[in-house]
Order: sequence, then C-alpha cells, then structure tokens
Amino acid sequence: MSLEVIENYLPMFGDAFLLTVKIGWIGIVLAFVLGIGCAFALYYKVPFLSFIVKCYIELFRNTPLLVQLFFIYYGLPAVGIRISVQVCGILGLGLLGGSYMAESIRSGLDAVPLIQTESALSLGMTKWQIFRLIIWPQAFGMSVPGLVANVIFLLKETSVFSAISLMDLMFTAKDLIGLHYNTTESLFLLVLFYILMLLPVSFAGSYIEKKARFGMFGE
Repeated sequence: MSLEVIENYLPMFGDAFLLTVKIGWIGIVLAFVLGIGCAFALYYKVPFLSFIVKCYIELFRNTPLLVQLFFIYYGLPAVGIRISVQVCGILGLGLLGGSYMAESIRSGLDAVPLIQTESALSLGMTKWQIFRLIIWPQAFGMSVPGLVANVIFLLKETSVFSAISLMDLMFTAKDLIGLHYNTTESLFLLVLFYILMLLPVSFAGSYIEKKARFGMFGE
C-alpha cells in the first residue's frame, strides 16, 4: 500500500464523501417526511389514501434501489420527465426510505394500547392532546430502534448511486481503480470514508435509543 497514492487520492475521496453525505441525508429527511405522512394515513385508516400508501410501501419495499434508480433516471425521460442525477439519487433514496420509515412509525403507533386513548377521552382530553401527550411520545420511543436501523441502511444504500454515474464514494473508487489499478489504496479509502460516515450515526443512534427508553420507562 502506497501512502503517496493515498495522499493523492484523499481530495477526490473527500469531495465524493461530502456529496454522498449531502445526498444521503437529504434523501433521509425526505424519507422521514414520507414515512410520517404514510404512517398517519395507515394508523387513522384514511379512506382510499391508506390503500395508495399500502401499494406504495409494498412496491418500494419489494424492489431493489438499483431498479428504482434505473426507472427514475432512464425510464422517466421516455415520457418527457428529465431530472438531474443528484435529484434522482435523493428521490430514489427518499422513496425507498419512506416505505421503511412508514412501517417503523406505524408499528410504534399500533403498539400504544387503545385503552390509554379511551381513558384520556373519558377525562375530557381532546384528540390533539391525546396524540401529542400520550400517543406520539410512546410511539416515537418504540419506533426509534427501527428508525435508526433504517437510517444506517439508507446511508449504506448510497453505494449503488455509482450505477447512474453519480460521483459518490463508490464511483470514485471504481473510477480510480479502472484508471490507475491502485486497488488496495482505493478500497482502503472507500472503507475508511464509509466508516467515517456511518460510525457517528451508529453512536448517535445508540444514544437516542437509550434516551427514548429512559423517557418511556424511567430506567
């Protein structure tokens, strides 16, 4: 392994790292927004909308992200819809993540015993107060492990962006290997930067899970 090669490659991997993190986190925010909206539609059984949400979740949870990216980036232009490669990455990651986030949040909402809602209604609380003070804090706490796992999963899924020629970490590694055959150095930097991206999220997720359990159960 050549330290000189690693030093020369660092700026390129640094740029790719920043791009990957930017697109990854924008996609995750989009996934959270979609997930919350879809979970509420399922929890409150909104007519017709809940059926559409179920179809969306089944479609995106049962197809690979790579196939979804190909459809968005190469398929949509056939009907006159053209988007940039970065927007494609964000949209693909957000739609995939939204389907997983929705299930995590919905399972947390369903886990709150119905008797708590009935008891709160009997005490004269409004539906909004019940949701804000009773249902959502418990549902969120129970959803946190699944949400954290989904965030880590989505960040790792950014590795397929290279298939649509997005200059992410994986694309940079493959490009440099193909040009200069410095495989060991390229793969070392690829692994290093993915660890730098995922390790803080893993530690933060563990901390948030502990805080959520403390808030719920008083441990």
